[in-house]
Amino acid sequence: MIERRGNSWRARYRGPDGRERNKTFQRKSDAERWLTQQRSLMAQGDWTDPALGRITFGEYAEAWLESRADLKPKTRHQYQWLMRQQIMPTWRTVPLAKITFADLTQWVSRLSLSSGLGPSGIRQCVFVMSAALDHAVRSERIRSNPARGLGLPRPKRRDYVYLTHAQVLALAAEAGRGRLLVLLLAYTGLRWGEATALRVCDIDFDRRRVDVRGAFSDVGGRVVLGTPKSHQSRTVPLPRFLAAEIAAAVAGKHADQLVFTMPGGGVMRMTNWRRSIFLSARHRAGLSDRFRVHDLRHTAASLMIQAGYPPKMLQEIMGHASITTTLDLYGHLYPGEMDRYADRLNEAAGISDPADDAAKMRPDDYLDEDEGERREDD
Repeated sequence: MIERRGNSWRARYRGPDGRERNKTFQRKSDAERWLTQQRSLMAQGDWTDPALGRITFGEYAEAWLESRADLKPKTRHQYQWLMRQQIMPTWRTVPLAKITFADLTQWVSRLSLSSGLGPSGIRQCVFVMSAALDHAVRSERIRSNPARGLGLPRPKRRDYVYLTHAQVLALAAEAGRGRLLVLLLAYTGLRWGEATALRVCDIDFDRRRVDVRGAFSDVGGRVVLGTPKSHQSRTVPLPRFLAAEIAAAVAGKHADQLVFTMPGGGVMRMTNWRRSIFLSARHRAGLSDRFRVHDLRHTAASLMIQAGYPPKMLQEIMGHASITTTLDLYGHLYPGEMDRYADRLNEAAGISDPADDAAKMRPDDYLDEDEGERREDD
């Protein structure tokens, strides 16, 4: 119903819950349009209580993040940092229902210009913001997520440095007491936190298998033991030479002791190990300054591909949540696969290869008609 109230018009309707809602407009046409929209939303089952969308994003997002029992400590710490530094300064006091696609677009643009974040950091900010808004949609506080479809900066693809077998051995030789850890990282693809969390009982030396069950992570300066990335426990094969070296190194240790520790027995931190061992070893081995500790994991993937590991097996070993991730990262290292399978298709078709036909031809067959005639004249 629409009724005049002085110089304005009030539109009223009863929601699905039986309660009356109303809104006042200066023009009757605007009141009619709004009332028609509300009735349409109710008919389609998309109506939400306007009062629920009046809660501020800050209040809602803090409660949402607190309720996320599925987040790992490091992920929660990252979300909290992004909320505090990049999201809340703009959105804390804005009601959920007032957040628009246009305003979000301007926010992303400002992040790109002045936040100091790179493309990846900006995408993480939008991901957290969008996740909170998705939850608000499922909680029926807003009809749709205005962060959907935002134009985001493309992350710059890093050019990884892959070592050869000889370079891996050279780096390991220069690493001193870090030698065995270099070899493990370069021949198993374990992440740093997974490798430093390995216990003696996680390694089956008879089968040459490593059970990756846990991982250390740095959470606000504290080392925390959790599950591997994506909560994916997995089993990784060990080359025979590496299994023998690790077995010798852990001889005498108890089953629940860590395989790798600091000289004093503490948990190894990448920053300390990188500064005290890795950087000088990298320099003495003559490797590029672009080569990082994490690139030992990428090197492992490269060496496995060279050894003929198929993509699905590589995915399982690397602990990727999907084969898409594996192919996005390492698909370009399978350059011969297309040609090999194309040759198989050619063989299956039963069509002779022109190159083979050419090899069977006599030298005279290459001559054109004029040249052939001249040869006969000679």
